[in-house]
Amino acid sequence: MNLIEVMESDSNQIPEQSTKSKLSQLQSWLESINTFVIAVSGGIDSMLLSVVAGRLDNINVSMVHAVSPAVPEHATNRVQRYAQNENWQLTICDTGEFRNEQYMNNPVDRCYYCKFNLYQYIDRKVNVQILSGTNQDDLGDFRPGLKAADQHAVRHPYVEVGIDKATIRNIARFLNLHELSELPASPCLSSRVETGIRIDGDWLKAIDVIEQTIRHSQHVDTVRCRVRRKGIVVELAADMLSSLDDGQRREIELMVQAALPKKSGYHSISFKEYRMGSAFVQMNR
Repeated sequence: MNLIEVMESDSNQIPEQSTKSKLSQLQSWLESINTFVIAVSGGIDSMLLSVVAGRLDNINVSMVHAVSPAVPEHATNRVQRYAQNENWQLTICDTGEFRNEQYMNNPVDRCYYCKFNLYQYIDRKVNVQILSGTNQDDLGDFRPGLKAADQHAVRHPYVEVGIDKATIRNIARFLNLHELSELPASPCLSSRVETGIRIDGDWLKAIDVIEQTIRHSQHVDTVRCRVRRKGIVVELAADMLSSLDDGQRREIELMVQAALPKKSGYHSISFKEYRMGSAFVQMNR
């Protein structure tokens, strides 16, 4: 099946040449591998990769989604919904990072232990090529999980084809996957906890509740609830942060206090502009 020809014939959609070229290259790349498993988190990158691969003929593909307190429930629900609609062969599993003390101690390379557990689990279950949703833009970030990927010979189709996040969103729009095309970035909930503060499942549940509540009550896409040694920090996009009045701030503060675990002992709640990865200790100095 040629996805470009199908979409153009069904909807008369003609994508930009660059988008069309990259989708064609991605399709050819996946067809050349033929048999593989995709580690799907629920974010746009791995979700789109799974949709594209799953719609190709004569491809033997399965998907693995790992669940833990660090994975938002809505991400898992999204994976399950698409698996049903797209007829994926999906495995949902607990890969055990919350039984790994190195992960739970939350070092700066915490992501390495999470990804290592994931890829090790997949390797033991299936003896086929593992693919990830890593894209070109990710190579410029601090990504300890890429080391674990290298150790398990994981391949990154977007990187090998030369696809960045903007192109991923363009491909999703062309395929009428509008929900995916508009998904905001949402790394795992453990990323909200400052480096060196031990990961705690109750805290992660509270963080998810807080972010979802603020997202819906304030009608915003970008929100992070950061757990830091000096207190709780609510991060919002610059325009939203500047528009908050005293009443809205107080409403958010009360909601955060109500959602925090009773054992938390945190009383300080502050607001800051959103910065990607700002829970990492080296970015807080």
